[in-house]
Amino acid sequence: MESVSIEPGESQADFIRNELNFDVDPEDSMTKAALSDHHKDECIDLLGNGQLKKTVLKKGENGTRPSRGDICTLKLTGKLENGTIVEEKEKLVIQLGDVEVIQGLDLAIALMDIGEIAKVEVASRFAYGSLGNKPNIPSDANIIYTVELKNVEPETDIETLSVSQRKEIGNKKRENGNWWFNRDEAALAIQCYRRALEFLQPSNTNSSDNLVDEIVTDAELQALLIDRINVSNNLAAAQMKIEAYDAALKSIESVLTHQPTNVKALFRKGKILHRKGEHTLAYTTLLYASKLDPKTKAIQQELAILKEKNAKDAQHEKDLYRKMLGAPKAKNIASNNVRKDNTKKNKNNLIWTLVGGVTAAALGALVYKFSS
Repeated sequence: MESVSIEPGESQADFIRNELNFDVDPEDSMTKAALSDHHKDECIDLLGNGQLKKTVLKKGENGTRPSRGDICTLKLTGKLENGTIVEEKEKLVIQLGDVEVIQGLDLAIALMDIGEIAKVEVASRFAYGSLGNKPNIPSDANIIYTVELKNVEPETDIETLSVSQRKEIGNKKRENGNWWFNRDEAALAIQCYRRALEFLQPSNTNSSDNLVDEIVTDAELQALLIDRINVSNNLAAAQMKIEAYDAALKSIESVLTHQPTNVKALFRKGKILHRKGEHTLAYTTLLYASKLDPKTKAIQQELAILKEKNAKDAQHEKDLYRKMLGAPKAKNIASNNVRKDNTKKNKNNLIWTLVGGVTAAALGALVYKFSS
């Protein structure tokens, strides 16, 4: 194969755009940082807004930056701006790009070489935000890390992993997703849950790439399925948070396919249908969940809301049918009946007034006749 090299006077951005047919913005701060070498003591503003800065303290081996999905071994120390140490890891193993560390570190590590030691200054937004991280990282804290990238290994092909290995990695990613979800970072939680599902699928035993020669028992496959169901349920909850209701419904259906009486999944399905405006179907779903678990107050509360909405929907449909048929609304009919009653009363009053007047006139005539 003929090698392709950068021509004299051609930038790396030009090379990527022209030869690799991949468009890049050479003025983007992150692109500049990714395409350039970082010299010792040079402070690089990775995002261009001062919220994530990297300074090389010790140069690493050139050309050894990790790729997304690589397994990175780190040594790191994190300090607050007053110098208080709040994080210290002698050997931290992460999968790059799977947000197994805070976002600022995930971005900065991708721009380090093996053996490099760097100072990474992370603003609160890309660290632990307004929640902090109890017990020692307060709210809205900027953190200054000293990071050493000790080793990088390529991602292992999932098909080469045993069931127990896939189960361990998948559940680690699920727990990481739960951590982000509890911090109200639904998008990051979704990313973790989706990665977890990739590992929790049973291996393709018919694949020529499957290098694991193992006998998988039914019990192991059942345990893997239960883990996958739990992740799908959590994924749906995170998707609901960002109002991705169609995706959430798909995740829930994958749970109910295997566990049609899963109350948590039925409750979430009912809420999703409610949000999508499918009130009747939502009510039916929640009613079934209520029969399975009549003590859960959240289900009863949702049912009460839907009962009222279904009544309004039914009345609205009746009004539409009346309008289509040219008939007045029930409210108008009632008003017309009241008006008719009032007219009838007024007519009766008029008749009795006339009768009274005639009677009075006749009596008057009789009195005049006999008195004269």
